[in-house]
Amino acid sequence: MKLLTRSKLLLLMTVIVTGSITAQTPTEYKLSVKDAVNLSLKNTIDIKNLRVDSLKQEAQNKEITGMALPQASASGQVGHYLNLPKILFPDAGETSIYTVLNKEGVKDGSGNTIQPKYSFTVREFSFVQPWNITAGASVSQLLFQPEVFVGLLARKTSIEFASNNIKVAEVKQIEQVQKAYYQVLIAEQQLDVLKKTIQRMEKLATDQQQLYKNGFVEKLDIDKTTVSLNNLKATETQLNNMIEMGYAALKFAMGLKQTDVVILTDKLNNESVKENILDDGTVDYNNRSELTLLNTVKKLNQLDIKRNQLGYLPTVAVSYQFQEQGQQNKSYSAITGSSWFWYNSNLIGLSVSVPIFDGFQRKYKIQQAKYSLEKTNNNIEQFKQAVDLEHNVSKINLKNAILTMDAQKKNLELAEQVYNTTKKKYEQGVGSSFEVLQADTEWQRAYGNYFDAMYNAVIAKINYLKAIGKLN
Repeated sequence: MKLLTRSKLLLLMTVIVTGSITAQTPTEYKLSVKDAVNLSLKNTIDIKNLRVDSLKQEAQNKEITGMALPQASASGQVGHYLNLPKILFPDAGETSIYTVLNKEGVKDGSGNTIQPKYSFTVREFSFVQPWNITAGASVSQLLFQPEVFVGLLARKTSIEFASNNIKVAEVKQIEQVQKAYYQVLIAEQQLDVLKKTIQRMEKLATDQQQLYKNGFVEKLDIDKTTVSLNNLKATETQLNNMIEMGYAALKFAMGLKQTDVVILTDKLNNESVKENILDDGTVDYNNRSELTLLNTVKKLNQLDIKRNQLGYLPTVAVSYQFQEQGQQNKSYSAITGSSWFWYNSNLIGLSVSVPIFDGFQRKYKIQQAKYSLEKTNNNIEQFKQAVDLEHNVSKINLKNAILTMDAQKKNLELAEQVYNTTKKKYEQGVGSSFEVLQADTEWQRAYGNYFDAMYNAVIAKINYLKAIGKLN
């Protein structure tokens, strides 16, 4: 029995530990820049919330549609009066005597008509029974109401507004993710070059140690190489830290956990940067999602004006009501019993509400709506001017960035040639180690300048594609 219990306990602990390890295992993602963008658009909370807003708008549209459909309701009530409501009536016996005497022409001793007394007794009387049942149903149909009518017209436009809001947010997210992706990607390529440089410098230091033992170089040459090697390793540490922070920012932009592993699969070079940057010099404003959103706002402004203008029209509705009532005096009886008194009522009606004078409130609401439309038109015009400026600036920056990148590429090739030539001279004994170190430093600097120029060209390209509305 103990053995069985221990076996179960061991099995339970194994399951718990295995489940814990599985839960803590990070997910690995191998991503191109397109994959990173798609993952970001799927996971980003802001865009998720905008999609929820779009669904909410659809629900609101259905609510408005429901207001234009027939409205039906039913009601029922059972009541028992503990004390019946009563009214006071004159005693019928006393008053009826005078009526009979007058009718028969009876006179008093003086020959006058006998008049009733001004004071007489009264009796309590109730028109209701202790038990009461009321059941009814009503149906109404709104024929016309300005707010509902315009709300029905605005359904499609409101969905467009929610959809365009999502598109604007998506473009911003694409821009953010692409810049973060390429920043890490270029830093990783730079790190690969730096590691090769460190390997090359370590080999040079090893060779110098042998030459120093044989008396062919001075201790000073070894020290200079060691200083350069230490500087390279310090740069490597800094670059690793920068890459780590870059990955953290990229994971956040994609909505991933910081414990997840991300591997970038794209590669960058001069040719890939220059792809898809042809321009005929024209700008199509309609490619910009921001303008589409502003045009949707304009439609909503126009509908708001129409809503207020139609507010002068009457509201018309038709309705029908049916009610069944029952009363009885007994303490209890089946509803179908003969002691119940049943009766019903039917009512059909047409209601019209006509606004006559509201102190000019609606007039000024219309003015306010027109001012909002005018403001939106101004914003559209301003946005077009901003797009023109953004297009021109981004185009110039992209041209300059590509020219700079090409120039730095040539400088890098020259620096590599100089290093190889200097190294051969050193190996042949006709050059100094100082010249080799200096050529290597220039080569590293050329690499740094090239990667900086490539990153600036990538950023300029992203800004340019965003300006012409083709960032995806």
